[in-house]
Amino acid sequence: MTPPVVLTIAGSDSGGGAGIQADLKTFAALGAFGVSVITAVTAQNTLGVTAIHPIPIDIVAAQLDAVLDDFPLAAVKVGMIGDPAVAELIAARADRLPHLVVDPVLVATSGARLAETASVAPLVSYPCVLTPNRQEAAALVGRPVETAEQMAVAAEQLADRGARAVVVTGSELALDVLRFDGTTELLRGETVRTANNHGSGCTFSSAIAVRLACGDSLPIAVRNAKKYVTAALLGGRAWRLGAGPGPLDHFVF
Repeated sequence: MTPPVVLTIAGSDSGGGAGIQADLKTFAALGAFGVSVITAVTAQNTLGVTAIHPIPIDIVAAQLDAVLDDFPLAAVKVGMIGDPAVAELIAARADRLPHLVVDPVLVATSGARLAETASVAPLVSYPCVLTPNRQEAAALVGRPVETAEQMAVAAEQLADRGARAVVVTGSELALDVLRFDGTTELLRGETVRTANNHGSGCTFSSAIAVRLACGDSLPIAVRNAKKYVTAALLGGRAWRLGAGPGPLDHFVF
């Protein structure tokens, strides 16, 4: 049986735990065929990012057009953009990008700032599935997002800007907030005690994209993605890969 094709538009993580590498592992683990458009090459490991080289916009566009000209896409995940021009390129091709899931990579779970809000502004108002963590939601709405109530308010505000759905993730609280179809839902999960959480946000948004490609309704896709990330965190919690926060076990199943 031919697998669904899912595209990731994101940056490369030389440490293999996040970005394009995490996305493709997630796609493969959940039964999709992954294709990619690389927006930036980063020099990073479990200790952090030491350099970022943005890919020129014409090369990003050429990658995207090459994929669109040959593959029947079933879903698309967008991660690190870095340049508003890339966001505008994606928005211009959005009618050919089904089940668009946007992970606005602005702030790492550690709190490290990775990009400015302008880099994702053209997509925030597009009818996509938006999956910011609490720090990214705070950057997008311009106020602190720390409690469950604040997560719910931020999700509603971002949905009001035009997103099809918003999931504000709060792994530290074992709580995500879903805003969809005019309703806000708190999704409580299992607390996983682990230092190995590098790439959890990338993995979550990628899993949503795969589940949408496989035919799940949006709420079910989010719940299944949440279960997958929990299992992957549990699977990799005893790993000792690198001196800092390590990756998840994407092939836990």
